[in-house]
Amino acid sequence: MFKLGLLIAVMFVLQTLLSAIQMRHFTREFMALRRQGKVACGRRAGGFHAGAIVMFLLDENGCIRQGRMLMGVTCFARVRPLPGFEGKFVGSLSDSDLPRHGRNLRRAILDARDTYNKVMAGEAVPEPPSPFQKAGRALAELGKG
Repeated sequence: MFKLGLLIAVMFVLQTLLSAIQMRHFTREFMALRRQGKVACGRRAGGFHAGAIVMFLLDENGCIRQGRMLMGVTCFARVRPLPGFEGKFVGSLSDSDLPRHGRNLRRAILDARDTYNKVMAGEAVPEPPSPFQKAGRALAELGKG
């Protein structure tokens, strides 16, 4: 029993370390884009599927100069180029502009569009609920029914 507990503790520490390395890599990539201009970001949590984060470097008119994405299930995912969006206006991206693979990637792109439109309209962008908040809401719904 002690060995199992020790193994779980080691795995937890390793996963925390690898996640911190991934976040540092993402932060460097984001800051590199941010130094070049405005950046529109979109995200979609994956759960047991590949989550996705997209970043679009924008010109002064809101047209995409460069796209980058972080997509994967594990902490080994890295930021990669997201081609095919150069020259498009981020505020009017539609389903026809989206790649055909990766449902969460498509949703993250649409989230970047929505976030851009809200910021340009002067609206506040709400933070998504944490997994604990989602679980609490689900339990509250079960208690009501």
